[in-house]
Amino acid sequence: MAPTPTALPSPLTARKTWRTVEPLHGMIYFAPEASESYTRAGLAPEAGYFASRSAPMGAVSADTVIATFYNFRPGLVAGAMAGVWAATTPEVVLRARAEAADAALRRMLGDAVDSPEMARAATLVRRAAVRAATDRAGRPLFAGHAGLEWPEAPHLVVWHAQTLLREYRGDGHVAALVVHGLDPVEALVMHAASGEVPVPFLRSSRGWTDEEWQAGVGRLRLRGLLAASEGDGPVPPLTPAGTALRQAIEDRTDELAVRAYQALDEDECTELRTLVRPFSKAVVDGAGLGF
Repeated sequence: MAPTPTALPSPLTARKTWRTVEPLHGMIYFAPEASESYTRAGLAPEAGYFASRSAPMGAVSADTVIATFYNFRPGLVAGAMAGVWAATTPEVVLRARAEAADAALRRMLGDAVDSPEMARAATLVRRAAVRAATDRAGRPLFAGHAGLEWPEAPHLVVWHAQTLLREYRGDGHVAALVVHGLDPVEALVMHAASGEVPVPFLRSSRGWTDEEWQAGVGRLRLRGLLAASEGDGPVPPLTPAGTALRQAIEDRTDELAVRAYQALDEDECTELRTLVRPFSKAVVDGAGLGF
């Protein structure tokens, strides 16, 4: 039985802990093992991301992927998902994803996958993910993942748990965007204006045209969220109102994610971050992430 938390984590702790562990999940979108595994499973290169991430929901339509992934251009998703479930099945794709995660983490972490530190990290992060799984309502992408079987190897437990926590947080973030009236393009433009992610990566990976992107910029300017000056590149700076809105969305996202981490106490969240930090650094240094 898990110990009763003595000091419940704050929303800020939830964010810090998620960020520290996130590379151990996020690498699956960049590691070459993933694309190779999806190709063997019968997927075209452009379909791997969308099919593998949506597979926990079953053989869903492109429209369902568009709705749950939120900020991708609908045409990009429809093209990638065309014929996917005629060529393979969600079960095959999920096996391919797990095999890729195993191979990629073993390559980047080496003997650390079998270390006591990994085993302890698996115990802690699994408790948070199990707690999240008691809160599925309104979180469709997370709910699909929460219904999957747990792997046995500690490094895959960490990967799977962080995958659950990422989708739990992500569904909450989409809800916050909807409540604050930001459509998919506007959400991306706001993200780009924050400077956290390179603009070329956001634009190329999400598929929006120049016209669609600039229309989103225009809508945000009309709301007073972006600077109105011309000639300031693809993403004008946020206004004070834009900065406040973005912070409000991030704060609400943290609040909606904190429930999972309250399966731990503050000290255990700190312990988890300490244990995982070398693993996450090794993943980043091993080109497991990249823009």
